[in-house]
Amino acid sequence: MIPEDNRFHSDPDGLLADSEHWIDGWRAEPPDPTDEAVVVRLTELLRAHERSGRGWAAASVDDVLAQVSARSLRMRENVVLRDPAGEVRAWGSVHDRAQGRMLFGHVVDRSLSDGVAEACSSLLFSWAEQQARAVGAARDVDVQQIDTGAFADDDRQHGWLEAAGFRRVRRWLQMSRPVTADEAGLVPDPAGWRQGRVTIRLVRRTPDGLPDAVDVQAVHQVLEEAFRDHFNSWEETFPEFVHRLRQDPGHRWDHWWLAELDDSLGEGLGPAPVGALVGTLAETEGGPDGSYVSYIGVLDAARGQGVGKSLLRTIIADAAARGRDRVGLEVDADSPTGAEGLYTSLGWETKYVTESWHRDVPMA
Repeated sequence: MIPEDNRFHSDPDGLLADSEHWIDGWRAEPPDPTDEAVVVRLTELLRAHERSGRGWAAASVDDVLAQVSARSLRMRENVVLRDPAGEVRAWGSVHDRAQGRMLFGHVVDRSLSDGVAEACSSLLFSWAEQQARAVGAARDVDVQQIDTGAFADDDRQHGWLEAAGFRRVRRWLQMSRPVTADEAGLVPDPAGWRQGRVTIRLVRRTPDGLPDAVDVQAVHQVLEEAFRDHFNSWEETFPEFVHRLRQDPGHRWDHWWLAELDDSLGEGLGPAPVGALVGTLAETEGGPDGSYVSYIGVLDAARGQGVGKSLLRTIIADAAARGRDRVGLEVDADSPTGAEGLYTSLGWETKYVTESWHRDVPMA
């Protein structure tokens, strides 16, 4: 059952019936997340897309389920295009990411002829535009942004994006750092340690194993404030934030850290949260797993005190203690903060590059 707060259209046939790009004999429908064959097929399409765009595949069934499962549909909608034989040939996904920002992903079978593949792509763009109008109207915004991504070397995707009115707006470095077993001692204890006035600790847990609500809210507040002036930052409510991050297949509460700064003024306020890192498990089929830095943020008032470096050393040490072989992260290639230099100094190297492409859809 689709939750009541889903803001998307759930009838793809109705949205696409009059599209000039419609292909005779094909049909559009939401994917059934309980149909194992459908989930496997979407995984195949996504992995082929990754191999073509960057040279290797990493997507898993769990990654697909994170987008199409019934629980995920609170903030998402999906469509698949089937050919006359019933084979799934293309997949589109939209995510109501935050007020004014909608994420869009589209994957088209790499074995299709150029003309048919382009028609599939155009249909998915038409569907995404209609979904943007739906979510934009429900959110009562004047303009709804569609934010989609592409691998830097995927010329086919670039051509389709340009034809659909998207513009390339940013590049992102996908970086990785090897981890060795001896680095488990990089910090005294990844669960909690102190350096100078800064304390790094895991988000506290209640006796029933759930995270402390105050700590999770502190992580959200720190990240919202730290990214407020960053590229394409949109305010995300606390419920949206928690729901979205819990959908990640690699989500683990024991991968969330807070950095606290002592009350240096002696005002009796106690330590204040000034930094946060949200990590995830990066599973590898048939090989060692890794860790991934989903978010790291430091408040301006705490910059220059080693907070970011301490958080990064903590997740490295944690990964080593867990027997993992790497820590990955993404950094804005065009950021004026110089974050890339910090990561490089700590051993990260760029593995591949992705891009953000945007299109603004006026509601009027």
